[in-house]
Amino acid sequence: MRRDYTERGELLESNLATSWTRQFEAWFADAAAFGLPEPNAMIVATAGADGRPSARTVLLKGYDERGFTFFTNYESRKGSELAANPYASLVFPWFAMQRQVIVTGAVERVSRAETEEYFASRPRGSQLGAWASPQSRVLPGRAAVEAGLAAAEERFGDGPVPAPPHWGGLRVVPETVEFWQGRSNRLHDRLRFRRTGNGSWNLERLAP
Repeated sequence: MRRDYTERGELLESNLATSWTRQFEAWFADAAAFGLPEPNAMIVATAGADGRPSARTVLLKGYDERGFTFFTNYESRKGSELAANPYASLVFPWFAMQRQVIVTGAVERVSRAETEEYFASRPRGSQLGAWASPQSRVLPGRAAVEAGLAAAEERFGDGPVPAPPHWGGLRVVPETVEFWQGRSNRLHDRLRFRRTGNGSWNLERLAP
């Protein structure tokens, strides 16, 4: 199953944007234009207080100089792990483009106002689903999922669906943002922005 990467480009210090935000913006636009399915899909890796890691794919819902934001049930496995150990790593696996973006950093909750604004933009079915599912809990079968949805539909009727108190946004505040470009012979380009103690950013090249 070994496959050597053809040359799809290079990532040199001379053609890198001046900040991780601008570089991510450019690569994210490339991924969308390339036609990747759900280019905002990212792997979120967390670890609990016991140090055991877990990972899953979620959707990026926003990014700016503060970091990368996604939304979840705070009582889910990732929510519980991040409450105990508020650090995470993100991977954007844009394999078809032979690119990755890898982020590490601390995690904080977004404001309740930001959560409610985003929740109001979700389709009604997704709003009801946030109330219906005790995310990551063990269930006896699919019928329990359907029953949860039916209960949420009965509870809210035709009225507005508010954001659940146990549901909201999380922001990964980056300490490092690595841009990875595949190259032939496994000699990939890896350029990493790393936040320093005074809040500025250093650029580093990592060995492939």
